[in-house]
Amino acid sequence: MDGSGVAPNCLEGVRVLDLSQFEAGPSCTEALAWLGAEVVKVENPKGGEPGRVLGSGPAPGADAYYFMIYNANKKSVTVNLKSERGLSLVKEMASRADVFVENFAPGAIERLGLGWGGAAPAESAARLCASEGVRRRQPV
Repeated sequence: MDGSGVAPNCLEGVRVLDLSQFEAGPSCTEALAWLGAEVVKVENPKGGEPGRVLGSGPAPGADAYYFMIYNANKKSVTVNLKSERGLSLVKEMASRADVFVENFAPGAIERLGLGWGGAAPAESAARLCASEGVRRRQPV
């Protein structure tokens, strides 16, 4: 311990698959990355996370400061979740993750076959974290 109350790299060896965007999910996974977890952010191949262009960056055409703040210390891959090959890749990555974080609209992760239920890959992760900005119509 360094006196701060948290051991540096206390999450070393923890694998996080991050399918989130904007603030809630990325700030969660950013904290995990700062504590030493290996975070792999999955982004849309058509421009990446929308936060990349939200506001200005250090130079024209560069990622926005907003995006850089919430996504430092992460690895990033682009995957087309609408293709069979892309879904297969994400399912493989999820099967190796300790933590799976997403903040899609309600029901979207299930429609992709990536949520709880059946033989979904999220079940192999120790934790499935969902942060939704849209209220569900059914009780939780």
